Amino acid sequence: MKVLLDTSVLVAAVVSKHDAHSRAFAVLERILNGKDEGVVAAHSLAEMYAVLTKLPPPFRHTPEQALLSIEENVLKHFKISALAANDYASLIREAALTGIQGGTIYDAVLLRSAAKAAPDKFYTLNLKHFQAVAPKTLASTLLAP
Repeated sequence: MKVLLDTSVLVAAVVSKHDAHSRAFAVLERILNGKDEGVVAAHSLAEMYAVLTKLPPPFRHTPEQALLSIEENVLKHFKISALAANDYASLIREAALTGIQGGTIYDAVLLRSAAKAAPDKFYTLNLKHFQAVAPKTLASTLLAP
């Protein structure tokens, strides 16, 4: 089964003290063990690095720790779904026409990346945020771990 993990699930999976760690790690572990095919939006790689390096101490990762975590847990096991320049242009146009504002655009970026990858499941810890802007073609794939 092809599954896409958003940034919130990736961070929770690699931060052992995160409230959702056990649920998120269970999803990640299926990918690490080859039971599921993992997909990640290219945007989530930068977002994951940003979050890991700005967590409050003692959970904060050094830049080197964040890189290692991303390499070992994501890059080695996931396919990356990236948007092209024209994808961003049409996404911004659609966002403006539908009234998407602020940081919700980042959810729309991840959803557009997911649409390109066509996952069977899209895991997020922010289910309500994604449900609010998900296209009908992806609505049934959205799940919380």
